[in-house]
Amino acid sequence: MIKPRHTFTPMHFGGDIVAFLLSFFLSVYFFNDGNYLELEWVILFIIISIWGIIMYWGKLYELNIRHKLSLAAVNYIKAYIILIVSLILCFSLFQFSEPSKNIIIGFVVTLAVVGIPLNFLFLRISEFRSMNSRKKYTLVAGIGNLAVNVEKNLKSLHSSSHEIKGFVKCKNEECIVGQERVVGNLDNINDYLKDNPVDEIVIAIPVKPSKKVRSIIQAADYHGVRVKYIPDYSGLLGENYKIMRYGQIDAVNVRQLPLDNTQSFLIKNVFDKIFAAAALLGLAPLFLILAVLIKFDSPGPVFYCPIRVGKGGKLFKVFKFRSMHGTDASSGGVLSTSKNDPRVTRIGNVLRKYSLDELPQFLNVLLGDMSVVGPRPHRSYLNQQLQASVDKYMIRHYFKPGITGWAQVNGWRGPTETKEQKNQRTIHDLWYMENWSFWLDIKIIGRTIFSRNTHKSAF
Repeated sequence: MIKPRHTFTPMHFGGDIVAFLLSFFLSVYFFNDGNYLELEWVILFIIISIWGIIMYWGKLYELNIRHKLSLAAVNYIKAYIILIVSLILCFSLFQFSEPSKNIIIGFVVTLAVVGIPLNFLFLRISEFRSMNSRKKYTLVAGIGNLAVNVEKNLKSLHSSSHEIKGFVKCKNEECIVGQERVVGNLDNINDYLKDNPVDEIVIAIPVKPSKKVRSIIQAADYHGVRVKYIPDYSGLLGENYKIMRYGQIDAVNVRQLPLDNTQSFLIKNVFDKIFAAAALLGLAPLFLILAVLIKFDSPGPVFYCPIRVGKGGKLFKVFKFRSMHGTDASSGGVLSTSKNDPRVTRIGNVLRKYSLDELPQFLNVLLGDMSVVGPRPHRSYLNQQLQASVDKYMIRHYFKPGITGWAQVNGWRGPTETKEQKNQRTIHDLWYMENWSFWLDIKIIGRTIFSRNTHKSAF
């Protein structure tokens, strides 16, 4: 049995140190009027030492690439509880001055507010970096010399992260890769992609040489004139592409989007975690009130947790306040909500009208399954329908789904019964992905809160 690979994450450790120092200075400032003695520094050192022992014992600084972020979050919270218990024992065993006690109490409170969101943030950054080194499944379209060259360059550049699933025969060319590695042809490529996990397809089909281009190069060589060749990719690939290097060969990344940029991804990810943590803390009293109203209004659980399709087609559990008497199956459900749906409860009408039932999804954001802004996640049944009927629909799964999105603030939420409703929702989602910016996210959040247009199709 192969053991899961662990990697030590110094960024995760560094994030905790930053959180500890920040929590310490905030606790001194707010709980002891900005004054601190040498004893407080000793206390801080003791707390960090206890935390280090807990984290080392629990191996929480070793990122298991097979573990989910939710498991890491649970382990972190357990470690935080152990730290609190340890500090309580210190209170009972040792005598501390009143200012020192205030600082310790303040430290514990501040660490919960500052440390946990920061820890999630640094863990997500570490996970993102780790994902880049995870095994990605590549399908090569081509079976000739160019396909072999692609394989060599992939192995040299990503020796541990890429695995070639096979080769697809696309034209009549000599098979150099070996017949046993050819997994299909253009006629059955859809069936193969449906039944097998593939992260990317590399097209390695040789282009027929142009006689005109050769004539120009020959004339230039005869006269000693330099040549630059500008290939026209836009007619074939559209406008969103980027030239990159695959080992020693040039490649074109089709559908290059703003969030493919690492810096943009990190900006969005940092904002998501901070905003979600602040929202959960600030909305906690409202959550409690809504939970009580839901329980008094109708029998059943407070939360409804259906299964939705997320990034890369991955299924995940969404947290929502229950707004119906009888909800559809959490997995595999096919019943959509209709106008004046008799299943909706009295409090559910209010929750759905103002999208209050979606607020628990900030927890999904912290767990890494969702973003604050992005295409809304759909159930598998609806996803399959839209995939079959709307062009380029599955591109919306390149990135994480959102609590709110560009389609929703433009009124395209609710039903997907007509062709226009399906097309417009997809068109708006794809426009958002192609034109993403941090300020666009802020604009969408603002319109979600203040615009009437956002809620006009809600029921």
